[in-house]
Amino acid sequence: MSETEEKKTGLWTLFLTFAKVGVMTFGGGYAMLPILEREVVTNRKWTTSEQMLDYYAIGQCTPGVIAVNVATFIGYKERGVIGSVVATLGVIFPSLLIILSLASVLQLFQDNVYVQKAFNGIRIAVCALIASTIIKLAKKTIKSVVAAIITITALCLELFLKLSPVIIVLSTVAFSLIMYFASRKKEEKEVNQ
Repeated sequence: MSETEEKKTGLWTLFLTFAKVGVMTFGGGYAMLPILEREVVTNRKWTTSEQMLDYYAIGQCTPGVIAVNVATFIGYKERGVIGSVVATLGVIFPSLLIILSLASVLQLFQDNVYVQKAFNGIRIAVCALIASTIIKLAKKTIKSVVAAIITITALCLELFLKLSPVIIVLSTVAFSLIMYFASRKKEEKEVNQ
């Protein structure tokens, strides 16, 4: 067995890791991000924090739940197409089981005051998880005045004009590329003088 084959992540390990993320998460894709980062970056070291930011950005721009998209990317990075399928199945499998179980009994208890209070508590916890993720992403990503302006502009476009996230992301990509090429051109001009 070659050295690269020995280092390959096992499919079962991929499935279990992402199933753990899936079962530990309440509140959807954004609430999964802190758990996903802990499992994938800190515990397994399959990727870096910077790469995770890229996966989050791409996962947000592609159809589907961001955590599922990120699982697919990481699975592909680790084991190719089969790895992406296994990681995706791993992250959605617990939710599928839980939803199927709850759907059959939820209607019986949906008017129960204790169930309603429990859901209120879950929503509050999910808000805290999402806020934590946003703060961590902001600290890692916003490192200049221009980045802060882009962030605030994108936020305002979303909140006040209700623009599609796709338009916002494509606009920020275009603006970032324009800024990059303008700075390169300026540097080349200074070097040539």
